[in-house]
Amino acid sequence: MNQLAIGQRAQLHQLDINENSPITVKFTRQSPIEIDISCFALDNQGKLINDDYMVFYNQPVSPCQQIKLTHYDPQPSPSKSIQAEFAINLSKLPSNIDSLFFVLSANVPLKQVQSLEIGLFQQSQKAQANYQSADFADLQASMLLQLYRKNGVWRVANVGQGFNGGLAAVVQHFGGDVAEDEATNPIANKAKVSLEKVMLEKAPKLVNLAKKATVSLEKRQLQSLTAKVALVLDATGSMNRQYKQGLVQEVVNRLLPLAVSFDDDQALDCWAFGEHPLYLGEVGLNNYADFIDTVQGGWRAWPLGSRTNNEAGVMEMVTKFYIAQGLDVPAYILFISDGGVRDSRGISNIMLQAAQLPIFWQFVGLGGKNYGILENLDDMTGRVIDNCNFFALDDLHDISEEALYEKMLEEFPEWLKEARQLGLIKS
Repeated sequence: MNQLAIGQRAQLHQLDINENSPITVKFTRQSPIEIDISCFALDNQGKLINDDYMVFYNQPVSPCQQIKLTHYDPQPSPSKSIQAEFAINLSKLPSNIDSLFFVLSANVPLKQVQSLEIGLFQQSQKAQANYQSADFADLQASMLLQLYRKNGVWRVANVGQGFNGGLAAVVQHFGGDVAEDEATNPIANKAKVSLEKVMLEKAPKLVNLAKKATVSLEKRQLQSLTAKVALVLDATGSMNRQYKQGLVQEVVNRLLPLAVSFDDDQALDCWAFGEHPLYLGEVGLNNYADFIDTVQGGWRAWPLGSRTNNEAGVMEMVTKFYIAQGLDVPAYILFISDGGVRDSRGISNIMLQAAQLPIFWQFVGLGGKNYGILENLDDMTGRVIDNCNFFALDDLHDISEEALYEKMLEEFPEWLKEARQLGLIKS
């Protein structure tokens, strides 16, 4: 049996493989984490033939029927076991397919994979490539094996090339707009126009923010996700300093790149609350710059009653708003509070109800104290799913924009995965 070192290339006939007969490509792994194996069929320009030619667990057969995923086990394995098997018939592939790329990906660094063996079989095993955790480092995707045609002869290359951006970066590299089911990889729907490009054209002042947001989105394979984005703002009296200093407007600015990336309307819904909740409308690229000081007469004029805490009231309004819309995509809600939280029972009841909806709540304590139940919602029992997260900041300027995006997206991908498994998200 032939051993293929990383970087090695060989003609198939040199490995005693007949390119006119079917080939089996088998992946055996020992891994404590979930990993995915995909096969990309590419043209002579190295681009994906079309969306249907990305063969993976949720699309196991190519349109030509000559690339088939015949076995797949997505679960982690503490001992060596077969992850995936592909049956390939090279001689019957369409003439415009020049290569097949097999890609490994995960939602966490691949260095946690203990070992991965790739075997080429034709009646018996003809060749093998071996990978260890050190070969992957902190990468979340790696192009492993390539079967390619050169001068009319099929060959194999053990590539071992990684991508920092994960599977999404590989999809983009191949010019594809394929998206996997978010149950394991939240690359949903079609690939979208670059976030940086949108910002450069419509909101150039936010380009740097867009670049930093893109890094976090790519790490979690979220840049092709379609979702609603909302912002809930504490407008109680204790928040006056935050509004006067422009920190609340800065929150709007930092959240907008996520809204532009996720939402087809490139906008986010915004609420404020004091004694009464208030829907402020949509924040988009045309009105974000002075939104806090201009929308509905500016923050000082918002008709909120007394500037006292009523978190439960605004949470109920937000929930009813999305129920009335017939929410068919996930919703990400950033909820800003400086503390003084009250009506814990009301908040708990709403979170119990909202847990049955495709809504994720990211609570952020900003420059205050006494966040009360918001800090403890993670431990609340009785919900079908953990639908929230909380973190606190003394000052928005104490954290870098990159670190803020990391915190904002820390638990959202896992919630997406579980929500899909439970059927809360249909698309």
